Amino acid sequence: MKSPGNMKELIYIHLHPINQYVISYGIEFQEFMRSLPETPSHLLLLKHKFEGSDFNMHTRFDYIESEEFPRLLKEDVGEYGDFCWVDFEDSDGLNEMEGQEIAELLYLAHSKEHLRRPFYSKLNNRYAYLSHDDEWFNKTYYRHIPDFYGVLGKLISLKLGLFRSERSFFALKKGSAFPLIPPEMMARLSGSMKEGIVISLSKTEQSRFKVEVPMWIVGDHISMDDVFDDYMESFRTPPDARLVFDKKTHEWSIFS
Repeated sequence: MKSPGNMKELIYIHLHPINQYVISYGIEFQEFMRSLPETPSHLLLLKHKFEGSDFNMHTRFDYIESEEFPRLLKEDVGEYGDFCWVDFEDSDGLNEMEGQEIAELLYLAHSKEHLRRPFYSKLNNRYAYLSHDDEWFNKTYYRHIPDFYGVLGKLISLKLGLFRSERSFFALKKGSAFPLIPPEMMARLSGSMKEGIVISLSKTEQSRFKVEVPMWIVGDHISMDDVFDDYMESFRTPPDARLVFDKKTHEWSIFS
């Protein structure tokens, strides 16, 4: 059973740097795509229900080109159930995939586990995105882990900018985004992320001079109900770290 709606105000992150993936809650596909450093050329759709895709005869997978991304981004992919994809560079490489590699992708989408890390020279893919009830459970592989720190820093800024409807909230105009949190700053939290952290937008505090976003270490979880239960215990205690936005300098810092 899923937890109450105020979980929408949480971001859960559990980083597995050795195997190059992140387990997350609270990151939607649309937000993920908006936060990437570069838009992928194509998406190879391993599991989906999108009706605007093309079909690749060699791999027997559907795919879409970047021109179709706006249509996909309007979809409620959380309603798909499973939504899994990897990006790829061009059709020539896709058509050179070997049977073993195609089998690995089938297994990846089916089990949400890798037989080997899902990065292929023929695809030149940077990501493998595996979700169930998108945003509720996401497992995302990054060829370059620094990309993850950039995605998370941008995503937190975007979510804060859109979090409240009041024009005066955080002294920013409605819908405006905060400056991006630098990737190198997010990387300083990697130790905590390897243990499993919750970032709470609902517990964000502000004063005349700053905005403080708290986070707590809650451990390694697959069930997001368990994340919520641990969070309900943790938020009554001082946070393990805070992201702090200085309203005067428009700069971010970390306090732990």
